[in-house]
Amino acid sequence: MAIEASAPPSNPVPELDPAAVARWKSEGGQLVDLLGLARATLGGVAAVRLGPRPTVLVTAPAAVQHVLAQQPDRYVKRSHRARVLVGDGVLSATGEAWKSQRRLLQSQFTSTGMRRYEQRITAAARRAGERWAEYARTGRTVDLQVEMRHFALDAIWRALTGEPLDGRTEAELEMVGEVVAALPQLPDDSHQAHEAVAAYLARIDAVAHRAIAVARRGESGPDGPGLLAVLVEASAERPEYTDSLIRDELVTLLLAGHETTATTLSWLYLLLDRHPEARDWALAAGPAGSAERREAVQALVHEALRLYPAAWILPRYTAQGDEDLAGHTVEPDTDLLVCPYLTHRTPELWPDPERFDPTRFTRPGGRPTETGAYLPFGIGPRACLGVQFALREAVALLEEVLPAFTVDLESAPEGTAYSITIRPDGPILASLTAVRPPA
Repeated sequence: MAIEASAPPSNPVPELDPAAVARWKSEGGQLVDLLGLARATLGGVAAVRLGPRPTVLVTAPAAVQHVLAQQPDRYVKRSHRARVLVGDGVLSATGEAWKSQRRLLQSQFTSTGMRRYEQRITAAARRAGERWAEYARTGRTVDLQVEMRHFALDAIWRALTGEPLDGRTEAELEMVGEVVAALPQLPDDSHQAHEAVAAYLARIDAVAHRAIAVARRGESGPDGPGLLAVLVEASAERPEYTDSLIRDELVTLLLAGHETTATTLSWLYLLLDRHPEARDWALAAGPAGSAERREAVQALVHEALRLYPAAWILPRYTAQGDEDLAGHTVEPDTDLLVCPYLTHRTPELWPDPERFDPTRFTRPGGRPTETGAYLPFGIGPRACLGVQFALREAVALLEEVLPAFTVDLESAPEGTAYSITIRPDGPILASLTAVRPPA
């Protein structure tokens, strides 16, 4: 009996010329370069043949909303790239397990839930300001990326445990960054990937299990119990919250709570070095502590996130076919790449998109209104839980150090590293000068 081949889709997604892909491969270009070419050539929904089947790139706001917010059960995640690090934490979980884990954590990151962490974030920012004052006094050159990671890790550690970050814990948790940096080069096989970073994971696990043991004994730091206590308390009624899953959630929160914030702040200081007038604009918006000053500082952060979004690419695949992705048919088991980085640099949405202009977020009509046009943390049910925490971290540090210090870069990286986050590819060496308060 003859078997008929499946019919091609009635209106397939337009595909980038294979010759362009071949040229990109021969030139050793980065993935973002090829995706940018596809968007510029074919528009906001385009196909690129990276393997035997086309991968669909999604950058148009309506299509982004369709995939991430309107049809999340049709467009789902495969195993997360960071699974070797975060295990079964909420970042990589799927299905009913993900829904249950997200419900438990969601209340901790609402506007109301954030109030319990405000003082801890502020304390971490003040500690960073004291450290910067010492650097300014001694004339020491600092790596801003290291400083931003230290601050953000201190803030999330206080939120998780009620304890300020100590030197020993910081040294061990720096291994989170080592694993993140290694992810693009890890083998596809999960066992081999785990073996490649086993030494780093062992040090992370030791810190995590020490903290879990302290929380299980009912002990807490000077700021009282933290988010880790919520996870431990859940295990009394929810048997799935073993020490293994609590460890995975702890590491997930550590990763999400410091990596993206530190990266965003690093990019912002690179941008402010090129555009010092933006610092002056923010500080002139109003006195310290005013709503006007805070709005301007938030705009600095949002514009940095527009250019360098925390989640620069969001992979999905079609669990079911779809006949209406921007009018196109997408077959089942098709890989998709939603790319906030390119959406945020689309000229039709963001005029002069390569220009750093924080007033986009303060002036009427400065930013597009379409849902899906600005999504540095994703949108829809799988949007980042910790958006409010990350933004509060960044603003708290800037309110502390932006008016108090000028930063002069001595060297800055020329390249960009595209991994889970999009990072400056190298140290950002700077000298700090304390600003005299007005008489």
